[in-house]
Amino acid sequence: MFELKNNYITKQEQAEFVLTRVFNAPRTLVFDALTNLNRLKKWWGPQGFKWVDGTLDLRSEGMFHYCLRSLDGIEMWGKFVFREIVENERLTYIASFSDKEGNTIRHFADDTWPRSVLMVINFQEHEGKTILSMHGIPVNASDREIDTYASCHQVMKQDFKGTFNQLDEYLSEVIVDIRQYF
Repeated sequence: MFELKNNYITKQEQAEFVLTRVFNAPRTLVFDALTNLNRLKKWWGPQGFKWVDGTLDLRSEGMFHYCLRSLDGIEMWGKFVFREIVENERLTYIASFSDKEGNTIRHFADDTWPRSVLMVINFQEHEGKTILSMHGIPVNASDREIDTYASCHQVMKQDFKGTFNQLDEYLSEVIVDIRQYF
């Protein structure tokens, strides 16, 4: 996904996280579910976390800022600062943990986690389904932070599997609701 420079792969590029998921929903609906605050409130976050609060300013340099609460009451703030939005095709943003005011902070449980991760999500439609491909790479990260990120790919895949299972369930409910009108 990320371009090679001078025919070599940097340590940062070796740490690239890649995940692909197919949703049984049209691309416009999947894109909307990731870019509409009222929809995000209904599914966003790892399994076991509940939506607490959030704002969304969907534009270049705009921010999705949110708070989730774990089952044991721990609140976690995060943010996406958008770099590029191509409607129904691609979202590019910097993902970070944050405080309530939106300032970038360290991961609440791991001080070697990168402070910023460049995320690119592509949306392709195929036979009425959406293929979502996600790529992430640490930015401005130390070697230790890059190593931590690379070592957590399996955990990240499990976490996103749970998050995207919630999205899948939400999309199914929306599609059933839409079909009732036809």
